[in-house]
Amino acid sequence: MLSDKSKKAIRDVYQNIRDSLPDFAVRRSQNILVAEMAKTLAGNFDKNRRLIIAEAGTGTGKSLAYLIAGIPLATEAKKTLVISTATVALQEQLIHKELPFFRRQSGLKFEFSLVKGRQRYCCEQKLAMLAQADDQIELLADLATIPKKRDLQLIKRLFTAYAAGKWKGDIDSWPTQIPDDIWQMIVSDRHSCSKSFSAHRNCPFHKAREALDQCDVLIVNHALLLADLELGGGIILPKPEDCYYVIDEAHHLPRITRDFSSAHASVLGAKGWLQTMAVSMRQLTQAIASSEISEPVTKLLSSINSINKELTKIHSLMSANDKQFSDDSWRFADGELPEALADLAANMNHETKRGVSQTAKIVDILAEQLKQDQLPQAKANKLIAEVGFYLQRIENLHQVWNMLIKETKGTPLAKWVEKSDSRQDDHIFAASLIDVDSKLEHMLWSQCGAAILTSATLTSLGNFNYFRRQVGLLNDESTQHLQLSSPFEFEQAELYIPNLALAPNEQGFTELLGEKLPSLLPDKKASLVLFSSYRQMNQVAEIIRNTTKLELLVQKESSRTEQLQKHADNVKANKTSILFGTSSLSEGLDLPGDLLTNLIITKIPFSVPTSPVEEAQSEWITKSGGNPFMQVSVPEASKKLIQSCGRLLRKEKDSGRITLLDRRVISKRYGPALLNSLPPYKRNIEF
Repeated sequence: MLSDKSKKAIRDVYQNIRDSLPDFAVRRSQNILVAEMAKTLAGNFDKNRRLIIAEAGTGTGKSLAYLIAGIPLATEAKKTLVISTATVALQEQLIHKELPFFRRQSGLKFEFSLVKGRQRYCCEQKLAMLAQADDQIELLADLATIPKKRDLQLIKRLFTAYAAGKWKGDIDSWPTQIPDDIWQMIVSDRHSCSKSFSAHRNCPFHKAREALDQCDVLIVNHALLLADLELGGGIILPKPEDCYYVIDEAHHLPRITRDFSSAHASVLGAKGWLQTMAVSMRQLTQAIASSEISEPVTKLLSSINSINKELTKIHSLMSANDKQFSDDSWRFADGELPEALADLAANMNHETKRGVSQTAKIVDILAEQLKQDQLPQAKANKLIAEVGFYLQRIENLHQVWNMLIKETKGTPLAKWVEKSDSRQDDHIFAASLIDVDSKLEHMLWSQCGAAILTSATLTSLGNFNYFRRQVGLLNDESTQHLQLSSPFEFEQAELYIPNLALAPNEQGFTELLGEKLPSLLPDKKASLVLFSSYRQMNQVAEIIRNTTKLELLVQKESSRTEQLQKHADNVKANKTSILFGTSSLSEGLDLPGDLLTNLIITKIPFSVPTSPVEEAQSEWITKSGGNPFMQVSVPEASKKLIQSCGRLLRKEKDSGRITLLDRRVISKRYGPALLNSLPPYKRNIEF
């Protein structure tokens, strides 16, 4: 229960923040958000399942709310507050602005840090060895890559700065971009740069991890959070039961979890690196004359040979059935492989499992020999890194074929094959979960100390059902739900739906857009026009440029930064400025005040299920007696339409017009639900 001590701590923090800002606006919606989050974290509703889904519109002050509620309660409960985001922009805002301000003004003492993956850090030992190498360079170079002279010059500068304490050893803090080929020579890897080796205990990655133990608040991205949970939790971050999680930008979580749960591998590509791996393993037995190593290497070489034979059979099968698999992507209906391919897949699963086991055994033997000083450190580092590299590859290969043979009782996996972009005679096999609801329940919701899921857009069609189903909380009665509208005066924006002759799904709509849009683009105003596809956007842009003198800033014709700067310059100069963009500009684009007063949405943002995962999901829903259009397409469109409309009002005094050029919100049976899920804009609908 929320104790009097906690209540006082939250009130004191709020008062301190309020007193520090002369223009602080008391927002009832923010106060409600703080209160409900605090009661959830304290276990007022359910002490065993402390979960809340909170949608709070733009301007509510979500980040300040979860800091006010989260930090005092996490501190009292001796938990770590882990804030997970989907975008780098929000991470930077929290690290460089929100948290420093909050710590200065709240009166609370706490430490915070951004958590980054291992691949963002160098290995101190690799860096030192390369920087100090001369005639031993071939021995020290990772994966037989011999650095060039100019590469060594940069490596020596990196080492000098690191040794002097002027660089922390992470790729992000170096003032210029470090080329990827150089970074791969010194990057930390989980096999050779292990804390179990005394020489590596002070490597940048391990020092960063030790520093996390002193932190009360950690900032991560969703992918890193999932990586930790996939490993069982408590590997990168504290254990889930020791964390209070804030999942900000939570509407991205289902997609990122699904992407994280997929695997893919090519046929000929795998044959190529397996042959290189075999050569490397033979060289290993020559470099280390040890019976302890020779036995697993012999077994591994046998397994590699068997895998290559199976891959050759798979390649032959695909080539022989080229007409059947002639499309760029071919999905296996209901997740069922043809019998001939299923047999080969089972063999691949068996042999790759053996390969993983023997490769892991070799890594363990090398690590033990290093610990026992049976191998020189430089030699051991190179060998462990190299074998570890192949271990990750063969683990991925096994994961793909293991997923391809897997049969599930409930929702099937999406399984497909596609032609390689680099080689037309090569094929990439892939598999993915369709739904991640049970995965999130198993890894996160049932394990965590508490969780807050928040975003400006979590509802679809006016309720949380679609999102709750996606994240596995649809039938969880203990989860709290809170929907708070933005504090903005939505009547300051007009929603205009003109009476057009054609709907977006009718022939001639693109040409109609080219004719109609110029009259909807006011002079000396800032406009943003959102399209459903690049193709249609470019076609309309061409029509307008050929028939008018309007200057357009069309997405991808120059960089986003350049276009937004040009747009801002136009507005400042009191010129007409028109941005053309697609769905990527419908979320996260912040154009407050005069930077946007006229927003045009050309069509309801329906997404056609074109990816194998989306197709498999639609197939499964249909087979289960459902309607994928109403169960997925319409809720997704509702969410995206709300996000698109949200580009207009960014500050409390903003105003303008939203024009929707899709009358299906009036004419179709699903239309009113889409329309009524939007904020209460002043409506102007032509009939």
